[in-house]
Amino acid sequence: MKTGDKITLESLRLVLAAIKNEEIKSRRELTTDEIQRTISTLCKQRSESIEMFQKGGRSDLVEKEQAELKVLQRLLPEPLSDDEIISAIRITIRESGAQGLQDLGKVMKEVMPKVSGRSDGKRVNELAREILRGA
Repeated sequence: MKTGDKITLESLRLVLAAIKNEEIKSRRELTTDEIQRTISTLCKQRSESIEMFQKGGRSDLVEKEQAELKVLQRLLPEPLSDDEIISAIRITIRESGAQGLQDLGKVMKEVMPKVSGRSDGKRVNELAREILRGA
């Protein structure tokens, strides 16, 4: 507030409001993982908004959303690299005995808790598909 950084201030207020709303819904205080999931959801919403605003030619709104997204991403743990995700997927495949693409659901169900909050589910799904195709 003192520095006058309106984007950061608005983003932090947005996060606090979202966390408060989730606490009201669940009628309890959120865990760290749940808070990270809430922030991840806000990041996803910003990414989708950026995409839509770019299609609509609204560069002013794109810049605002990108600035908010940067602030939100600073609040999350460092994302996993593709190599780390692939390693987690391969370990899960070995543990679950998955044979091919038909076992994608089983692999995703087991690997997502391991990478939750540090990786996008869409990216994990893409990498798991590639690995299971070759399996």
